[in-house]
Amino acid sequence: MGGMNGQHQPAPMSPLASVVAELGSAGRGFEQFGLIDGATFEDNSTIVVCPTRGQIPDQVVHRWLTMIAPMNQKRGWLFARGHEVGRAYDALVAQILADPHLKGFRYLLTLEDDNLPPPDAHVRLLESIRLGPGFDAVSGLYFTKGQFNMPMAYGDPEEFRQTGALDFRPLDVRRALQLGRVVPVNGIAMGCALWKLDLFRAVPPPWFVTVADMIPERGSQVMTQDLYFCRKAREMGKTFAVDCRVRVGHLDVNTGEVY
Repeated sequence: MGGMNGQHQPAPMSPLASVVAELGSAGRGFEQFGLIDGATFEDNSTIVVCPTRGQIPDQVVHRWLTMIAPMNQKRGWLFARGHEVGRAYDALVAQILADPHLKGFRYLLTLEDDNLPPPDAHVRLLESIRLGPGFDAVSGLYFTKGQFNMPMAYGDPEEFRQTGALDFRPLDVRRALQLGRVVPVNGIAMGCALWKLDLFRAVPPPWFVTVADMIPERGSQVMTQDLYFCRKAREMGKTFAVDCRVRVGHLDVNTGEVY
């Protein structure tokens, strides 16, 4: 399992004691609030993209409708129905970059129709993508479905830096989950992830390719579309992280169970 090196601690909220005192509001409950370091003056415009089978569960739609949008910012939505997921993402990114209006947006938020994001997912991912030197993309934390659940947080960047070996083993994020940390990784999943749109200008297409090849002399090669892109981007020096404050449910649409 990968290590926990390089975790980032989100800045603590500032107390409002001085504001409460100035307003004469002491004892009225305002002391429990805090100030979150905001960036409403920045361009946080976001295009949300979602490949779908065509039938989006009501639980998912409800979560999307309750997801807080960044204040005073543009947020648009694009859907691709009935396409293989890698091709859908590739087509959506190409459409955005070619559109005279959409290409001016700053971020891309990927959502999938079996993921249940918390209400603050978008604003928290905006916070974490700017941490430290900044990341090129940050995802929320969710787990694979089934009997054996693994965190979708892949590979240790410090190992890659030291050895040049680019791996995508699931990391042990238990401590980071307890502390609400942002964890640098080599690869992220796309069910609830925020990407700088400039990332797709820097990395040449194709961006997302689902690999499932059987090659006699080399055996099978299998890679999901998200890790295909992350490998390509990491080899170019791009950076990724998982925000363990953003806890995303992974819905089994056949049983209704959430992982």
